[in-house]
Amino acid sequence: MELVNQIRERLFALSEPEFQKFSAALIPGEERMLGVRLPALRVLAKEIARSDGWVDYLAAAPRDYFEEIMLRGMIIGAVRISPEERIRRIQAFIPEIDSWSICDSFCAGLKFAAKNREMVFSFVRPYCGSKKEFEARFGYVMLLDFFLTEEYIDAVLSLVSSFSHPAYYAKMAVAWLLATALAKFPSQAMRCLKTAPLDDFTYRKTIQKALESFRVPPALKQELRELRAQNAK
Repeated sequence: MELVNQIRERLFALSEPEFQKFSAALIPGEERMLGVRLPALRVLAKEIARSDGWVDYLAAAPRDYFEEIMLRGMIIGAVRISPEERIRRIQAFIPEIDSWSICDSFCAGLKFAAKNREMVFSFVRPYCGSKKEFEARFGYVMLLDFFLTEEYIDAVLSLVSSFSHPAYYAKMAVAWLLATALAKFPSQAMRCLKTAPLDDFTYRKTIQKALESFRVPPALKQELRELRAQNAK
């Protein structure tokens, strides 16, 4: 397919060897990376999404390189389609997520969720209980990006309270989510942190991230330090 070949040539032209080394170091085990910066990928994704060939490209695009997978995810977020069709395409793409970077960039691009929260929450919720590391991360990162709101905070924290997964990137997503919730909804999130049966790693990482946040006020940080010290005994 001519478009597929053209896009691959564009990706090679955009690649930067030094950036490739830097990026690969952030994603252990990733050996398929060309070294294309995310802003350049987003520009390319929007260009393809506006074209008449995006359907054919998604159907035929290879998965040989990290950026080709990332690009496909970005296109799914950028095209003008119904929420129902986007959900179907998201569902088909999720099994291809195999790194925190692809997961988080994909989630960030699904901005339609903000206007379709009820539908998206129903879709996302089961992924939070997935046994697969990056399916679970997808679920919790979507909650972080689009559901830390007055309407959904109780439901989100309920899912955090039921979290149980042995994988590192799933745990990190929950810690990131709960630390952000501490900044936005401190009383509810603190109650969750104190009562949820979180594993020790997720619990401590949550506190660490909250202490590092500029959005968490000093008084709450002091309470978190005291809570950490108390539970260390």
